Amino acid sequence: MALNIKQFINFPGIVQDLKSFNFSVYGQWFGYINIILCVALGIANLFHVSAVIIFGIIGIVQGLVILFIEVPFLLRICPLSDNFIEFIKRFATNGKRSLFYLSMATVQFCSLAVMVTSLCVVAVGLTISSMSYAVAYFKHQQFQNTNIIKNPADDDFPHEAVVREML
Repeated sequence: MALNIKQFINFPGIVQDLKSFNFSVYGQWFGYINIILCVALGIANLFHVSAVIIFGIIGIVQGLVILFIEVPFLLRICPLSDNFIEFIKRFATNGKRSLFYLSMATVQFCSLAVMVTSLCVVAVGLTISSMSYAVAYFKHQQFQNTNIIKNPADDDFPHEAVVREML
């Protein structure tokens, strides 16, 4: 039995998230996209010969910080300082996440003063996340985690034998 990545994705959970109209879920989805955008476009902008390199480095750091904010499980398994963990735990509500994403977007929009690069896409993505969390905050929606990945307790989750076969 071959292991497929689709076995780990919770398609009914994704449909349920889309139908929920909970904007904190949408903000979290855009947060996942922002992780990829920040790291990839941050690395791509390291090859400029101008001050944009600084914003590329900032973009990479932002992507890593977003990773720990949006995937809190990593705080438990990665060896991190207590100060960093406390910093990340501050962003547990929709309002605080909205302000956090807005401040990061502002930093990336400042990169446009130096040179217009692909970091503009990062700034727009961070703004979309900020707006999603802001809508959730003003609509008084509860912060909710997304259901993209299946729960290991589910009956249809791939069991150890399948994972061992893959390895």
